[in-house]
Amino acid sequence: MIVDERIVTFINSLDTKNSEILENIEREALADSVPIIRREMQSFLKVLLMLKKPMRILEVGTAVGFSALLMSEYAPAECRITTIENYEKRIPVARENFRRAGKEGQITLIEGDARDVLKTLEEPYDFIFMDAAKGQYIHYLPDVLRLLGEDGCLVSDNVMQDGDVIESRFAVERRNRTIHARMREYLYELKHSRALTTSILPLGDGVAVSVKRQIP
Repeated sequence: MIVDERIVTFINSLDTKNSEILENIEREALADSVPIIRREMQSFLKVLLMLKKPMRILEVGTAVGFSALLMSEYAPAECRITTIENYEKRIPVARENFRRAGKEGQITLIEGDARDVLKTLEEPYDFIFMDAAKGQYIHYLPDVLRLLGEDGCLVSDNVMQDGDVIESRFAVERRNRTIHARMREYLYELKHSRALTTSILPLGDGVAVSVKRQIP
């Protein structure tokens, strides 16, 4: 928890329910210990989508399809979503959830390692949501930048690692030091890239919002 728990609880207490299908999928995911985006992040994502109105969305990390379905409800009806997942056990669950929601025609799920899949994609995307293995964000970034259209928005979730990212590497458990180093490198690249303007916010477990700008 990187924000006072009482503040988060209060903010979430003001929230309204999602659609019935999203509420059901969220309950099922939590019961199966599948991580999905936090309530405060859900609200933030909804607002960003309504402001940006993207027509082409790329999601890196499908899990059981909750985020893709949420984005489908708050992006324009004509928006097309491509989402990538590598964990075999979650892929059929995500596909079934897309079917339950009647979104198979709007959401395309690509199976495979995102590092490989990203290299095969070509069309520019208006909005990219990064929510996969945190230690891989830095490796995805070159292709993500290539695929992000001008004025496109990149949203990277869970960038604070429950606060570990601000600690010295020696204060982090040895098994987490590689992820720690890679995330710090990723955030540095987001903030110092000539192609991006980035804001890092202490929301949920930390979110970075980047906009691709034209380089003169």
